Amino acid sequence: MRRLLRTLAASAFVCLLLPLGTGPSSAAAAVPADPTGMTSGFYTDPNAAPAVWAAANPGDGRAAAIRDSIASRPMARWFGAWSGDIGAAVGSYVGAADAADKLPVLIAYNIPGRDACGGHSGGGAGTPAAYHSWISAFASAIGSRPALVVIEPDSLGDFSCLSQAQIDERNGMLRGALAQFRDRAPNTWTYLDAGNPAWIGAATMAQHLDGAGAREAHGFSLNISNYFTTGENTAYGNAISSALASSYGYSKPYVIDTSRNGNGSDGEWCNPGGRRTGAVSQTGGGGGGAEMLLWLKTPGESDGNCGVGGGSVAGQFLPEVAYKMIFGY
Repeated sequence: MRRLLRTLAASAFVCLLLPLGTGPSSAAAAVPADPTGMTSGFYTDPNAAPAVWAAANPGDGRAAAIRDSIASRPMARWFGAWSGDIGAAVGSYVGAADAADKLPVLIAYNIPGRDACGGHSGGGAGTPAAYHSWISAFASAIGSRPALVVIEPDSLGDFSCLSQAQIDERNGMLRGALAQFRDRAPNTWTYLDAGNPAWIGAATMAQHLDGAGAREAHGFSLNISNYFTTGENTAYGNAISSALASSYGYSKPYVIDTSRNGNGSDGEWCNPGGRRTGAVSQTGGGGGGAEMLLWLKTPGESDGNCGVGGGSVAGQFLPEVAYKMIFGY
């Protein structure tokens, strides 16, 4: 009933706004959407890696803790080349969330030259044209259903490994991605990724965001796959937003990845030991300025062949790492 009422209300509002001679697409672009108000909370993915592992290993002594403390939490799902038909993959995921009246969080991670500096998660679409087709299908698959989408983690922090021509090309792809969501997914809030407090200064990151079209995004994301405290990220996010306002005439809200920041950072980013899960996904940001706190990285998924994840590949679920992250050791 809630979904039916919101659909009817949205349709009526669009009709009221339609000037003569325009179609639904132009009206949709003009209507501000709040996907958090269109749903009854964040979506918990029953097919997230921790849930799949716990279900497949019920006799393992770690399974109950992983199921109850990680798999039962709302988390983002990452989409890339491994997702296969991106339209089908996104459509299925968003459709399941919509059927449950929940808000899905998705991460698009397929830009050419991905993770240029870190290297552990390299790859991405082969060409800008291929990326345009991929991200267009991504946005179209969401359609009018509510969603949050983080666009290309690390993409604005990797500039030191790119030439100016490559930076310009990347910015063009990011601006194009934002336009696709604006036109094809009117009830989606998009976020460009702004790295973390130890990577790039706030004023420089504000410059990077503006160059990538942040004015068109709903906001920006912080701390994805990293460990800095919520307080550290809040200070950084507020500084970026202030720099946007002072230098470019607008500010933006931000979200913080709290999935692994319960013990803060020890200075290492690639599978450090002794980390802990942080505050669960919530609107309001826990005070201090963030719009939301979200689990964007799945606790227990490897950052690559490094640290306590030696011998693994990026994205591989490591139950022992997940188990230790629950208790912070």
